[in-house]
Parts: sequence; C-alpha cells; structure tokens
Amino acid sequence: MNPSAKSRRDFIRSAAFAGGGLALSTVLPFNAFAASGKKEFFKISLAQWSLNHALFSGSLKNIDFPEKAKKDFGIDIVEYVSPFFQKQEQNAAYLKELKKRTDDLGVTNHLIMIDGEGDLGNTNEGERKKAVENHYKWIDAAQALGCRTIRVNAAGRGTPDEVKSAAIEGLGMLSDYGKRHKINVIVENHGGISSNGQWLAAVMKGVNNSYCGTLPDFGNFRINEREEYDKYKGVRELMPYAKGVSAKSFDFDAAGNENTIDYIKMFDIIKASGWTGIVGIEYEGSRLSPDEGIRKTKALLERMRDRYK
Repeated sequence: MNPSAKSRRDFIRSAAFAGGGLALSTVLPFNAFAASGKKEFFKISLAQWSLNHALFSGSLKNIDFPEKAKKDFGIDIVEYVSPFFQKQEQNAAYLKELKKRTDDLGVTNHLIMIDGEGDLGNTNEGERKKAVENHYKWIDAAQALGCRTIRVNAAGRGTPDEVKSAAIEGLGMLSDYGKRHKINVIVENHGGISSNGQWLAAVMKGVNNSYCGTLPDFGNFRINEREEYDKYKGVRELMPYAKGVSAKSFDFDAAGNENTIDYIKMFDIIKASGWTGIVGIEYEGSRLSPDEGIRKTKALLERMRDRYK
C-alpha cells in the first residue's frame, strides 16, 4: 500500500478506534441479482469510499453519489459509508428522497458501511450492548433504502480470545435484529485481529447466524505495523461466510493489471468456493485520480468475470 494513500482503515482508526485495541470490521454475499437459470458469477458495485476525497470536501454529496456511479461509470449497484450521511440516517424525508433518486436512476442500494458507532467486540458488557443498540438505526435506514446489508466494525480491546468471545456476542445480538428486518450484518477483515482470516472465520462459526457473514477485502490484511496476514490464505478462509467481496485496488500496470494484488489468483479462490454475488470496487490509490482508478478497476473486474464464462 502506498503510505501516502488515505485509506478507509486509517480514517476509521482515527475516527472510531481512538485509543487503540484490537480492531475487527467488515461487509456480504447475496444472489438476488442472478439471472434466471445459471447464476452470474458476480455483479459489480461501487463502494462510496472510492470517492472519499470528493465526499469529505463537499464537492460530491451523499445524495448525488448514485447518479455519479450510474452516469460516470455505468455502475448501477452502490455501497454507502455512514459518515457521509451527515447524521441524516434517521431523517425519513432524506431517506425517502435518496430512495426515489436511486429508483428513478435504476440503481440498487446494496449496503451501508457503518463506522463510529462503538465496538461490537467491546469486552465491557454495557459498552458492547450500547454499541449494538447504536447500530439499530442503520439497519432501519438500510431497510428504508432497500439495502440488503450493513457492514460493521467489531473492534475491542483484549486478547484475541477475549475479543472473539465479545464479538460473537455483540454480532449475535445485532444479527438477531438484522434477521427480524431481513438485513445482513457483515464483517470485513479490517485491521487488527480481524485481519487474521482464521480468527474471523472462528467468529463467524461462533455467531452461527445466516444473517451474519464476512466481506473479504483483498487489501486489508495488515494486523499491525509488523505483521501482515497472507491475503490469499485469508480470502480462502473467509469465502465460506462471504456475503460480498471488496475488490481493493491501488495501482495498475500498462496492461491494466493491479500491481499489488494478483486478481487472477484471487478470483480463482473465489470461483472455487462456489460463491456468487456482488463485488464492490474500492479504489484507494494515489497515482491515478479516483475516477480513473474506478474505471480501471471496473475494466479489470469485467475481464475477471469474462474469464470464467
């Protein structure tokens, strides 16, 4: 990763994980968009974080993001990030207008990535319960927008076993609420202990809820400054629970291949798992503009999809 690139993980660490500790976060697969007959391997969505600079600066508004995805990139499935709602997640009129815009555009609202609402893996029972309850409004917002999924962070302080036990309980409580509203709760490998694929897979086994899953991200396998988990091993371990895939990208060679991630190797792993669903573009590079990086990632994903026809 280019150290100068502003990553979502770095933003979340500063905004939501102040004070340190073991971090665990997420996003999930679904087959609702498969054509009749043989299921399409995957459809392509655009993760809002790819345009985080424009959204932070205010040159792009959250409510205008779906239109940019559709008109500028030809992408009709979108993934939101909670801070860009600017506290409008409980504003029924705002959600209704956003839903109307996406319906008019023919854009599908896929998921919302939730940050800054507390640690679902907090080892303090009271704080963990408060974090769970803080997420309820986002499940309600997802339902209002027609999303199928929210991605959460399940950070916590303690040993891996302590955080695992807490995360299983916190995710279990939230997933029960999600199940009642038919909204998936997914966890991404996202720094800290969550970037250990074996550990996160064990959390999924412990939760054991069909509405709880993983969002394997190609690029978020750094556990700490000294330790990085094998990204291909991690994706292989997380695919049995995946309810979505996050196609991280940073830079490209002259042939349009990602420089730091072997996409063929990644998609061989994904295909072998039997998974079908939605793959989200999450460009975090600094050499190319966000728009150019998104277009190159989309073209690469289309080549990957064609490879398995």
